[in-house]
Amino acid sequence: MKPEELRYAKSHEWAHLDKQGDELIVTMGISAFAVEQLTDLVHIDLPSPGTKVTAGEPCGEVESVKAVSDLYSPVDGEVVETNESLAGNLAVLSSDPFGEGWMVKIKIMDENQMSGLLSRDEYQEQVVDAESE
Repeated sequence: MKPEELRYAKSHEWAHLDKQGDELIVTMGISAFAVEQLTDLVHIDLPSPGTKVTAGEPCGEVESVKAVSDLYSPVDGEVVETNESLAGNLAVLSSDPFGEGWMVKIKIMDENQMSGLLSRDEYQEQVVDAESE
C-alpha cells in the first residue's frame, strides 16, 4: 500500500479501505513514525477475528523495550482477519509497516467512517508538530 493513499488516526494507526464484493474491509497498521518512536519491539497483542472494535478505543497493544502502547481502532466494525505472522516477526513492522506489517482487517458498514481520519499531509503535519515539541 502506498502511504499517501492511506488515512491516519491521530494515534498513529493507518487505515486502507478495500471493497470486496458487497463488503467494506479496512486494513489497519501503525505508521513508520510510530514504529520508529517505539524502537525495539518485543511483543504484539492483536484482537481475534470476531472481536467488535470501536473507533478511538484500544483494540490491542504493542510492546517495546521502552513501553507498552495501546493500538486504537480507526473505525467501528468487526475484526475479520489478524496478521498472525507478526507475532513471530515483529521486524516486519520496521521494514514494511504499510505492507506486510498490516495488523488487522476490520469489516465496516459505512465507508463514511474513513472521512474522520487524517489525510497523509494532515498526518505528516501532526508528526512534524510532535517532533518539534
